[in-house]
Amino acid sequence: MENKLTRKTAILVDGGYYRVRSRDLWGNKTPLERASELYSYCLLHITEPSEPRDLYRIFYYDCPPMTRTVKHPLTKNDIDYSSLPGTRWSNDFFKYLVEKRKVALRRGELAESTASFVLKETVLNDLLSGTKQIATLTENDFRLDVKQKGVDMRIGLDVASLANDHLVDQIVLIAGDSDFLPVVKMARKSGIDVLLDPMKQFPKRNMQEHVDGIESFTDLMYQPISSGP
Repeated sequence: MENKLTRKTAILVDGGYYRVRSRDLWGNKTPLERASELYSYCLLHITEPSEPRDLYRIFYYDCPPMTRTVKHPLTKNDIDYSSLPGTRWSNDFFKYLVEKRKVALRRGELAESTASFVLKETVLNDLLSGTKQIATLTENDFRLDVKQKGVDMRIGLDVASLANDHLVDQIVLIAGDSDFLPVVKMARKSGIDVLLDPMKQFPKRNMQEHVDGIESFTDLMYQPISSGP
């Protein structure tokens, strides 16, 4: 029988994408539970495939939570995001995550100075179609719009380092955004095997065309839903 060479594998996680998909798939959880779930899910990419793999590192990319106070355009109330439960949840989640072995946290930045409330897309469509009136708007019809900075750059820098220094043979990218296409192309040009895990979402065609395979293990991760923000 032919011996298969062990691949040195790095796992790159788009944190914003993972947090949304994991909540949709497995419900709300405490920061500790979500961090443990993420770690366990990433390890499935090492233990489940038939080819032997050795984990190099899990890279998790995300932005710190919003801390600025912003005035709501409808109620005129000041909302202090630094004191909200979601902010505490995110900070605790990051704390528990970095305690895991072979996990590297890469933080981008939020453009807090330009953060503002905008109408949700469905609400805007209803206003334009006449099915909703301005007088009936509520506080929940708005969402905070704040841009992330530096996440894509940090992913690119890590992939360049992994490729140029020949640190890994394989990258598993847990993401769903075609914005990562340049990173994927760069890795493949360096001879790295690139797998995409869209977590049970259908990836865009251009992403499918430029990766070496699609690999997800969400069906192996069923856990009872527990309470949490």
